[in-house]
Amino acid sequence: MSRATVVGAGMTEFGPHDRPLEELFADAAFASIDDAGATLDEIDAFYFGNALGGQAEGDTHLAPKLATHVGLQGIPCQRFEDACATSSNAFKHAVQAVESGVHDVALVGGVERCTPETGLGTGEMTEIFASAAHRQYEQPAGLTFPGVFALLAKRHMHEYGTTEAQLAEVAVKNHHHGRYNPNAHFGRDATVEEVLESPTVADPFHLMDCCPFSDGASAVVVVADDLAENFAGEPVSVAGVGHSTDAVPLADKASLTETRAARDAAAEAYAQADVTPDDVDFAEVHDCFTGAEVLAIEALGFFEDGTGGRAAAEGRTYLDGDIPVNPSGGLKAKGHPIGATGTAQIVELTGQLRGDAGRRQVEGAATGVAHNLGGDAATTVVTVMEART
Repeated sequence: MSRATVVGAGMTEFGPHDRPLEELFADAAFASIDDAGATLDEIDAFYFGNALGGQAEGDTHLAPKLATHVGLQGIPCQRFEDACATSSNAFKHAVQAVESGVHDVALVGGVERCTPETGLGTGEMTEIFASAAHRQYEQPAGLTFPGVFALLAKRHMHEYGTTEAQLAEVAVKNHHHGRYNPNAHFGRDATVEEVLESPTVADPFHLMDCCPFSDGASAVVVVADDLAENFAGEPVSVAGVGHSTDAVPLADKASLTETRAARDAAAEAYAQADVTPDDVDFAEVHDCFTGAEVLAIEALGFFEDGTGGRAAAEGRTYLDGDIPVNPSGGLKAKGHPIGATGTAQIVELTGQLRGDAGRRQVEGAATGVAHNLGGDAATTVVTVMEART
């Protein structure tokens, strides 16, 4: 079976955008198509991620609308919604379609507007986000996602002694990386003191432990491996994609600290790629909150359970550390436009594995991992990508 290959990647800046979804996505789509050296008539499928359009903007049936806007009408188009894992799920399906020969060339991407530019305030958007929690058991109690991940983090602190200062170090590290990313929502340095002195959102998280609501778009062009030489964009191989789910609501999970779906998805992706965590040179993980990064790096096998809290403070997840994590700045600094986040991670992996990441380049990067979760970590997609030799 032919493997899938990314030959084009593009994204917008993440942050407030006072533009319609169609225009925002078009910028990322055309950037990825131009990067691939492709033409519109070579693209024979469109896999699209958007989580909130129907609720936040009253805009549905988006896949054919956006396809029409970029000149791709007439091809199969499908919108995916899987909370924050929306466009990584779209990417998984595109990879499988290309690998199985259903399509030769697919455009994959996502877009979201989550800032007040939509006309909705933080409270209203937080309520919309909370729709990914359990409708009967969690939403009526007022549980929002800062609360969800605060519960996970507090349990990790209880079991392993992780501290608020260690969580703050994750934010400091990702802000440091974000300053080298021209597309980042927050490209500036921060200090542990700033994080700990920022307002408490949900104990143990302070405001600066939390990723921002962002607007933005990202896109990649996926082709069959044996067609990659027909495109101008430097190809990067998709070596494995794992996808797993866990119980919803939180009360039904066997463990609040192991994020079971991430472990199962990682095992699947590693097996497909025939690699182990020791073979991975860097990772983009879903750090919607600083505690989420700690859980992710343990689930991916980079650190033993209970030791992930110390990793950033010890410098092990910095660009020059043992396993650089979130060289893009992650969701924390780069930003989190829900439907665009998954493919934005693929854009970062593509740039790193091409050696094109500039000042945030991971030296000698040959194998990278993307970890994108949805909801209360009940959905996780893990992707392994490799530089071609």
